[in-house]
Amino acid sequence: MVRGGRGRGMPGRGGMGRPPFNRPRVMMLRPPFDLILAEPAFPRCKPAPDDTALTQALLKRHAELCPTPAEQAAVLSLVTKLQTVLDNLVVAPGDFAACQLEEVRQVGSYKKGTMMAGKNVADIVVIMKTLPTKEAVEGLSNKVNEEVNKLMRAEGLGNVSSACHERGFTVTAASSAVRVLVTTLHHNLRKLEPEVHLEYKVISSHLAAIRHSRWFEENAHHSSIKVLIRLLRDMCARHSGLEPLTPWMIDLLAHHCIMNNPARQVLPINVAFRRALSLLAGGLFLPGCAGLPDPCEAAHARAHTALDLPAQDHAAATAQTLLRVVARGGHRYVLGLQAFEGGKDISTEITVWDGVVVSPLAPAYHETPEPMDTDDKEEDGAQDGVAA
Repeated sequence: MVRGGRGRGMPGRGGMGRPPFNRPRVMMLRPPFDLILAEPAFPRCKPAPDDTALTQALLKRHAELCPTPAEQAAVLSLVTKLQTVLDNLVVAPGDFAACQLEEVRQVGSYKKGTMMAGKNVADIVVIMKTLPTKEAVEGLSNKVNEEVNKLMRAEGLGNVSSACHERGFTVTAASSAVRVLVTTLHHNLRKLEPEVHLEYKVISSHLAAIRHSRWFEENAHHSSIKVLIRLLRDMCARHSGLEPLTPWMIDLLAHHCIMNNPARQVLPINVAFRRALSLLAGGLFLPGCAGLPDPCEAAHARAHTALDLPAQDHAAATAQTLLRVVARGGHRYVLGLQAFEGGKDISTEITVWDGVVVSPLAPAYHETPEPMDTDDKEEDGAQDGVAA
């Protein structure tokens, strides 16, 4: 009789005969060490060092990253016209029959107030009642282009142009642009066909963008969070190892570094910036780490799982290198306020700071090819030897 059979098994919570070692394993996700959260257990022995230089550098860099009033006015003008045209199509479509619109929502950095200088692009999500076919997107693009040009001519402004792409279409003016991202109602997602409609992943990401903007508006409206988001986005754009981090990951990281602390008070920008680099360097976005929970997805979802394993490894290694540079007083080079001599990339090349050599870390993750099944070959070889 098999051990653990009926009448002979070990009694337990799973019922008679169910051995305890058959219970499913639970993966334990561990957070990285965070000095801010652990500060009550590690009280300071001496006062904190003067960080005025880093604070001033952060604020100076942020001032350079903020869009000018002219850029903001140009984007606002185009967004207002597009919003007016799309709202009219929702309420009174008239003879427009290419598709039916349910709702129009502003999303992205313009809606959140984190737009960067030189990137005068806003995002609007259009929710269709009907299925988002490629012909419907093209018809909507032509209609919006026609109506917006009427408004532009009424104000004596130049014309706009519209171009379709895999996510919807983009309306471009002289000094600004608006991406119109097309999606549909939730119950239509299962009816999508890849050959006829926009891709399922694209449409789902546009619905997620609406959830992200709503969450940000309710929870991350503090100005310090927006300052840190601009600084982190700029840093990620200039260093290839951090480039795979998505805007949503950066938003969650900035909110966590500013707001998540024992006192529940807004942290200074210099402390939050160091904390962000320390968490990334400590493995916040590595496999097996708790990471940052995604508040807009199902339970236990983690934001960094969208990154593949090489990207997670590269991001942690790059953050470790930049953190060491900041610790040696090289924050101006990390922030982009000053270029390193010879045009070196401090995240990928060896640099020296006051006699201390900072060298980039080698990758810890290496893709290994799956082992080939050699059983058949060995059997064939043995048969050939017998036949010989």
